[in-house]
Amino acid sequence: MKIPKRIKPLIEDGLIDEVLSRLMSGKEADVFVVRCGQNIRCAKVYKEARKRSFKQAVHYTEGRKVRNSRRARAMERGSKYGRQQQEEVWQNAEVDALYRLAATEVRVPETYGCVDGVLIMELIVDEDGDVAPRLSDVTMSEEQAIEDHELMMHYVKLMLCIGMVHGDLSEFNVLVDADGPVIIDLPQAVDAAANNHAESMFARDVGNITAYYGQFAPELNASRYAKEMWALYEDGKLLPETELTGNFDEDTKSADVDAVLADINAVIAEEEERIARLQELNDPE
Repeated sequence: MKIPKRIKPLIEDGLIDEVLSRLMSGKEADVFVVRCGQNIRCAKVYKEARKRSFKQAVHYTEGRKVRNSRRARAMERGSKYGRQQQEEVWQNAEVDALYRLAATEVRVPETYGCVDGVLIMELIVDEDGDVAPRLSDVTMSEEQAIEDHELMMHYVKLMLCIGMVHGDLSEFNVLVDADGPVIIDLPQAVDAAANNHAESMFARDVGNITAYYGQFAPELNASRYAKEMWALYEDGKLLPETELTGNFDEDTKSADVDAVLADINAVIAEEEERIARLQELNDPE
């Protein structure tokens, strides 16, 4: 096939030997099957910002730290250099996320480097050696759905334990090989503590995954893993070994506004009395 323009430099440098086929075209990148020596891998070619269709990208980049002050100022001004740096930050975010998640035993593709906006990764294959299907193309028994859903909840828990939220997790961003689900597509991963949208994104991620598995195991649709995990995370009690139940009891008691106001007024009255007594002591007749 015709060699994509962005991959040509990597072939010239000997990092890639051959482009075998186009695997997919997504909203933020095109992915190709490539040969690197004796190994078959995939090359993810990131699209330029103006060509990406990723909606509300600014919500995902909120809270990302840029250590180089010159780079940060350029990004704020939106100069040509700043836009280039924004692209690097976007691309490097996925590389960083993949390395961090692999270290926490979340199943993600192994990475082999990112050069000039091209990320070379492990090609996830099925038991026959063919490209692994997306979760969206997989059907399963009720028992298998419950088992895989539990594993996915474990993965999102491990992600949250290191302060990371996928941000775009669904059945379209999970591959399934002989050993189960593999999470992919992480350039939009967000900082759980620094991003104001992290909680809602986390709830959406968990909801998407649960809804898909819930087609095969309807009992999963009543679970409340997102609420349970986020509450534990906020309290500093979410750990890799935390056993999840899928249950969460919210405090449904309505606030007694009149009682609260009465307490406030009582405190005000006591303070006024204290001030009055001090004045009497300081200004005797």
